[in-house]
Amino acid sequence: MTTTPLLSATVTAVYVGQPRHIGTTRRGPVESAIAKSQVDHPALALGTTNLAGDRQADLRVHGGPDKAVYVYPTEHYPTWRAEGFAVEVGGLGENVALAGVTERDVLLGDVWRWGDARLQVSQPRSPCYKLALHAGRKDIGPRMIETGRTGWYLRVLETGTVPTGGQLVLDDRAADAHSVHDLFSAMFAADGEVDDDVVDRVLRSPALADAWRGPLAARRGARSGGGRSDGARSDGAR
Repeated sequence: MTTTPLLSATVTAVYVGQPRHIGTTRRGPVESAIAKSQVDHPALALGTTNLAGDRQADLRVHGGPDKAVYVYPTEHYPTWRAEGFAVEVGGLGENVALAGVTERDVLLGDVWRWGDARLQVSQPRSPCYKLALHAGRKDIGPRMIETGRTGWYLRVLETGTVPTGGQLVLDDRAADAHSVHDLFSAMFAADGEVDDDVVDRVLRSPALADAWRGPLAARRGARSGGGRSDGARSDGAR
């Protein structure tokens, strides 16, 4: 890691939630913590896998150290609404609504200070069917993939108490890191649109979550061998 000039973004709200019934599919009732409530006190505790009061329904694919906190840029919401999706800030399952940066500004491995905690960017979001159930729109997941308006996950390097407003401040950044947008494109763009040099550099990053490393390496290998590999496993949002 290398020291970088000061960069910060504004925490406009923090959200937590518990698993609850959000709908039914052919397989039966579905539980999720994607429907979250805004925290109304000035600070809360952040552990290694969750904010205080936040949980996940299916720990096989949601949560864990690499997905302790889900961040979503507030800048995207006007565009969602302009496209006809009835979503408001906090409505996509995020823990942190963040203003001032997007997936193009934030790099894989960035270390951010939030209160007295330190967190690291680990992966983008890969939406699952629960987002569609929550939003009442089957096309919202494909649209998130198409546009790259995914948000990103943070792992916790140092636990602590975090404020529900104020600033996230960039604490450290690797000189050769790629953006969350680049990483998402490397996984989901058509093969002819992927820069394999970028993919190779991303795969060398120790910050990349294992849930993305395996599928991304498989896709890279499939291109080299003339085959095809699916993208990252959908992780929904909590």
